[in-house]
Amino acid sequence: MRADTTEVYLLLGTNLGNKAENLNKAIQLIKERVGAVKAISGIYETQAWGKEDQPDFYNQAVKVNTKLSPAQTLQQILEIEKELGRIRKEKWGERSIDIDIIFYGDLIVNEADLKIPHPEMQKRKFVLMPLNEIAENFMHPVLKSNICTILAQTTDSLEVKKK
Repeated sequence: MRADTTEVYLLLGTNLGNKAENLNKAIQLIKERVGAVKAISGIYETQAWGKEDQPDFYNQAVKVNTKLSPAQTLQQILEIEKELGRIRKEKWGERSIDIDIIFYGDLIVNEADLKIPHPEMQKRKFVLMPLNEIAENFMHPVLKSNICTILAQTTDSLEVKKK
């Protein structure tokens, strides 16, 4: 464990069961296992992306201050997903909860099982809109643009609306 804390941005998604409850349970477990939750976006309803023949998603961005390393953070969120019923059957398939690390401070990680910043985030309005609500001026360490600018420039036409 690290002595200092790092600001981490997570994106939560769910499209099965009681979606609002799934997000709330995930946030509670993040508080207990990852670190202090400092900001939570509103909930955004999004058409399914990648595999479209499934229910719409609820997405929410969360800012957390953690003492965990990136690998420890990933381990904790994978355990939270499993505890909340996540079963990985198919890529982009239905899920009770999905938690992605979007940013871990300004760190760049490129490992087989962990890529930070999230490599596709700039192409996904369902990530950018909730993230923009809580971190519009956060500077992407690779793209060297803030979230507000990245959102304005995205070509994603998927409908994303605040609940």
